[in-house]
Amino acid sequence: MSYEVTRARVETYFDRTATQVWERLTSDAPVSRIRETVRKGRDAMRGRMLSALPVDMTGMRVLDAGCGAGPATVELARRGAEVVAVDISPSLVEIAERRLPDSLRDRVTFASGDMLSAHLGRFDHVFAMDSLIYYRASDIRDALAALRDRTRGSVVFTVAPRTRLLMAMWYAGKVFPRSDRSPVMIPHKSADLAETVSDIGQLRDLGRVASGFYISQALEFTP
Repeated sequence: MSYEVTRARVETYFDRTATQVWERLTSDAPVSRIRETVRKGRDAMRGRMLSALPVDMTGMRVLDAGCGAGPATVELARRGAEVVAVDISPSLVEIAERRLPDSLRDRVTFASGDMLSAHLGRFDHVFAMDSLIYYRASDIRDALAALRDRTRGSVVFTVAPRTRLLMAMWYAGKVFPRSDRSPVMIPHKSADLAETVSDIGQLRDLGRVASGFYISQALEFTP
């Protein structure tokens, strides 16, 4: 399945099918025990990824690629970065913009559309949490190549790790009800992905987060 086809499916899911689910999941509203494990896992992964970036990002321009409801956008702006927060779902971008503290508004530019669009400009770093988990290795390589050409520093991103536990849970369909289940993730082994991108840069393993029904692998790409 091509990048464009997968992107369209992801857009349909997040913008038309499960916006309310993700708005609630990314808030402090009560959720089911299953979704609470996902919430905790995502919070832990966000912290892990942020720890790979400078604490003081004053003067830096950062792309929050696939910003969703904006929790990472807030943290990046609090570090002093000029953040371009983009998501394929206009509905989620609206939520992120609504949630942004007034004190940070002059540091954030929101946009809806493809996170790889060249018109977004150049960056010091890219933060892409769970934005590439639905794509094949070749598509991830092409995405990193596109971002590399416009990024001075690192691209911090996540993939779905190839583990028996994750695949068993995913195909059992227990993460979300069928009506709002996301597109199927494509699992990757870090070593295989590192080989796929070796002609354009290097990958560094930032560790894995496993919290109930949330399992994700953090990686750092540098040219």
